[in-house]
Amino acid sequence: MLEAAHDPATSHDAPSPSTPLIELDHASQVFHVKGKDLPAVSDVSLSVGPGEVLCLVGESGSGKTTTARLAAGLASPTSGSVRFEGKDLAEMTRAERREYRRAVQYIHQDPYASLNPIRSIRSTLAVPLRRHGLARSAAEVDQQVDELLTRVDLTPPESYRAKFPHQMSGGQRQRVSVARGLTLSPRLLIADESTSMLDVSIRVSLLNMLTRLRKEEGVGFIYITHDLALAKYFAWEGRTAVMYLGKIVEAGPTPQVINNPQHPYTRALLEAVPEPDPELSKQKKAGGGLLSADLPSLSDLPSGCTFHPRCPLAEDRCREIRPVLLPSPQAPAQDVACTVLTDPAGAADPAGPTPGPRAPAPTGGGGASP
Repeated sequence: MLEAAHDPATSHDAPSPSTPLIELDHASQVFHVKGKDLPAVSDVSLSVGPGEVLCLVGESGSGKTTTARLAAGLASPTSGSVRFEGKDLAEMTRAERREYRRAVQYIHQDPYASLNPIRSIRSTLAVPLRRHGLARSAAEVDQQVDELLTRVDLTPPESYRAKFPHQMSGGQRQRVSVARGLTLSPRLLIADESTSMLDVSIRVSLLNMLTRLRKEEGVGFIYITHDLALAKYFAWEGRTAVMYLGKIVEAGPTPQVINNPQHPYTRALLEAVPEPDPELSKQKKAGGGLLSADLPSLSDLPSGCTFHPRCPLAEDRCREIRPVLLPSPQAPAQDVACTVLTDPAGAADPAGPTPGPRAPAPTGGGGASP
């Protein structure tokens, strides 16, 4: 969801009930590689509150993981700010930073790289428990490790405690990564393709467990995926933001984004979802109707709308006007960054100022179950 700029004059030591858990305010991340600037994330504003779920979707290289790393404090924004319960991460005291580190946990995409190969599973899960004083004796550690392994369907837990990562399958490693993310009873979980290596049955079981955490314990989620079917399943009661080349091009309640996509890129992503019915599959446009399958380089972005070289709706003005997120005239609950859709009459002046972001969107997701 989009948020207006934060007013420091209204800040208090204790967050108000409406204060988001995490908030990115016009955050950007530029990498400098071989003398060139690579804008991995550009002017992204979003927020997640307690018990809410925000799903970030897009192709590889769209900036989803970099956005998640900013929210997790694993990287500092080049410009803009990241706030936890209204407090800028850059201005936190050591005690505030420690509380933030405990409250926000990150589940990495690749368990082969994120798990220490020389630590047993028990040791991996015990480190955060001991560091934060949640388990002091060996018996307490064993009890909590067993509970965590059981929660992620690694049973019986005593069969896994003493194993090392190389002795486990990819799916089992992924479940250990999820268990590690749950060790500190986080209030916000950032899951980066956290079910991509799991079997379908285990994937559904794990997503159901995460959903229970959200509903029963008020845990917020930023869920990253390229699979819109997963976004529909897990974030149906939340919101979905579609990213392209570091920018959010469409955002809104998941049911509306899935069932009534506005941006041509979102439509192309939905067209790319495999269709089990052969007859329906034939009706889909090859390539989702895109003019090109090639993703532009971040070091040489197209002028104006960066999507225009691939867009089936592109007009001449799209090469000059940089679109911003505005309410879609056809679906006011959704924000869309497309000049053709938000200004169909062509009234925008390419030489004029770029319009500002829309007013704050209401918090919380909508829609009935699918």
